[in-house]
Amino acid sequence: MSTRYPFTAVVGMDDLRLALLLNAVSPAVGGVLVRGEKGTAKSTAVRALADLLPEVAVVAGCRFSCDPAAPDPECPDGPHESAPGTARAARMVELPVGASEDRLVGALDIERALGEGVKSFEPGLLADAHRGILYVDEVNLLHDHLIDLLLDAAAMGSSYVEREGVSVRHAARFLLVGTMNPEEGELRPQLLDRFGLTVEVAASREPQQRVEVVRRRLAYDDDPAGFAARWAEDEGALRQRIVTARELLPSVTLGDAVLLQIAATCAAFEVDGMRADIVMARTATALAAWAGRTEVTSDDVRQAALLALPHRRRRNPFDAPGLDQDKLDETLEQFKDEDDDPDPGPEGPGGGGGGGVPPQGDSPEDPAESPESPDAPESSDASEDSGSMEPPASPAPGGPGERAAVKAAEPFRTKMLSVPGLGEGAAGRRSRARTDHGRTTGSRRPQGALTKLHLAATVQAAAPHQRARGRSGRGLVVRRDDLRQATREGREGNLVLFVVDASGSMAARQRMSAVKGAVLSLLLDAYQRRDKVGLVTFRGKDAELALPPTSSVDAAAARLETLPTGGRTPLAAGLLKAHDVLRVERLRDPSRRPLLVVVTDGRATGGPEPVALGARAARLHAGEGTASVVVDCESGMVRLGLAGELARELGGTAVTLDELRADSIAGLVKDATAPSRRAA
Repeated sequence: MSTRYPFTAVVGMDDLRLALLLNAVSPAVGGVLVRGEKGTAKSTAVRALADLLPEVAVVAGCRFSCDPAAPDPECPDGPHESAPGTARAARMVELPVGASEDRLVGALDIERALGEGVKSFEPGLLADAHRGILYVDEVNLLHDHLIDLLLDAAAMGSSYVEREGVSVRHAARFLLVGTMNPEEGELRPQLLDRFGLTVEVAASREPQQRVEVVRRRLAYDDDPAGFAARWAEDEGALRQRIVTARELLPSVTLGDAVLLQIAATCAAFEVDGMRADIVMARTATALAAWAGRTEVTSDDVRQAALLALPHRRRRNPFDAPGLDQDKLDETLEQFKDEDDDPDPGPEGPGGGGGGGVPPQGDSPEDPAESPESPDAPESSDASEDSGSMEPPASPAPGGPGERAAVKAAEPFRTKMLSVPGLGEGAAGRRSRARTDHGRTTGSRRPQGALTKLHLAATVQAAAPHQRARGRSGRGLVVRRDDLRQATREGREGNLVLFVVDASGSMAARQRMSAVKGAVLSLLLDAYQRRDKVGLVTFRGKDAELALPPTSSVDAAAARLETLPTGGRTPLAAGLLKAHDVLRVERLRDPSRRPLLVVVTDGRATGGPEPVALGARAARLHAGEGTASVVVDCESGMVRLGLAGELARELGGTAVTLDELRADSIAGLVKDATAPSRRAA
């Protein structure tokens, strides 16, 4: 086994280290979600924690790591007789992004279960991680149903495997740690809430600290064992401190005044549900134990709030995570008990900082949360105000005829746009598809390992052969050839490619604001339906791929917000650019079906025969069977209907901005229409 990088050798990242240590002291805190840009040593710090955990005593030969002092009475390998256990190091189990459900929860031998009545169970990663650490790198890229299983097991402390009436249960209590890069997409708010704590990490901007990071990393790469030996004493001291804090934890008292502060803080920040209150109480208790105290103070509550609340205030992907610390201090002061002990909070590794803020003291804060920062971008309101003071004909700095970006209107709930037919893409919530989860529509012979048994079809296949197989008892004689896999229909995620007209005909300030609001609404819908999104814009003389296809819809929203307008309308260039993007994406991810959303008034100007060129480019998409929707942005008393003609050339449908709203009277569901050969 390779030598891990020592935990105590990690430079900076105080919040991350503190959150990990608190979970090591009290796994009931609920785990840690680590958010940060690439190359910030998120995985290094998490893997280093495993060497700090105390050894665990297990029942000899038990595949589920039962504690010999209190073995699980329902353990599949039990019942266990009282006997001294064996000690081993706490495990750190990694869950790959591409893992299957059976690999996570374990697999049941259906053939033996039906034919012999025997529960032959092969444990999964949840069983391996029991009483240790389960680490999920890039947790935001994990399939939703795996995340649901993972978080359910973490919350209940046990895992259930159900296969057609045959069930197995085993204990699964572990420290759950997930890391993610927000640029690659966000977790749903209800899944964010299931992580106890969250921390934001970023690379330090302090040159001396960066030098120390490089120096230590190079020393470790040259001689891992020697480097670890130099930090062995610090590692041992920190390991002993964890043991001491664990022993002290049951003695820590949580007074009524502190509980009132916790409840008032959660209410003041309007977090949903009661999980935040419980997590804050457990975190504050762990903080007190970590500091060697038996009473929780206001400082513990404050630190707990900074770690437990920022991600629970995020209502949609366009909200920046974080916490108003002035409001937090005011709330704590308002409900502070006069007799509260003003002792300072814990010090040492991970003693300072606060959730939602990069842990390095010299790092710049998020410009969105620090408007006084010299690097903070100008607000769109300020940009709009300055633009309104200039004459209408005055061009923006970007070029002749270009106008400054305007702020998007308030987003709204949109109708569901879907791709017709039956796909086989990644699990999502938009279009019909053959999936591993959903309603059962039929059966087939299994290709490889059986995962979803169709019981009725299996019995029907085995029944005619019972006499020939010499059946004499009550059990059904089932062979491998009899097994049938259930085919299921659910929903898939699609690639939604937005092609946005940013030309002068769209540049009226009020009109472009409404258009951006509509696209923002569609982006929010794409986030909720687990789609990938891309953004193509066209204006002036050419089209631009503003955002390559990605799972990060907030990145698309940011590009949209700064989109300038003006110039001619090269409609054909926009459609051709979209065609190139979709061609490349079909090679990269052939199972993910695209949905083309063109946002325009349908006009085409510039160059020879711009309208004919636009129609020809549209027919390219129609010929390849690309499902499409044209969002008609034309307004005014006199309408030319050009967007409707474009939709017909694309073989799709056209909807107005008003019809796009879910509460409009134009219908409840709007399907994208593809050419008949594709739908067939």
